Amino acid sequence: MTPGDLRALCLSFNGAVEDFPFNPETSVFKVRGKMFALTNLDARPLKVNLKCDPEDALRLRTEYAGLILPGWHMNKRHWNTVVAGGADNADGFLPDTLVRELVEDSYDLVVAGLPRAERLRLDRP
Repeated sequence: MTPGDLRALCLSFNGAVEDFPFNPETSVFKVRGKMFALTNLDARPLKVNLKCDPEDALRLRTEYAGLILPGWHMNKRHWNTVVAGGADNADGFLPDTLVRELVEDSYDLVVAGLPRAERLRLDRP
């Protein structure tokens, strides 16, 4: 996955915006003010912090050791750092389809935690 692909994916969700609250290099993707992805799009390898169900987080870290890690500078129970592209290890790369699913899952978890009225606003065209 390229940095452009990751940015486009994150911005493709209803209500998603890119913000730079920490520094000009760190893209924070939010929905209704809540973060669902955090990345430095210029970093190599390309990594992204994503929210994850705690049980799934542990399973994914085991299944994709070295490519899915506890969330760097995040609550490690609820966040993973995902090597989204440009990493090479014995197992190769994470498939783009998996990265897309993980980004979508992160967005969905954040939206599910929003008040009902906020969720309904996202469904409107």
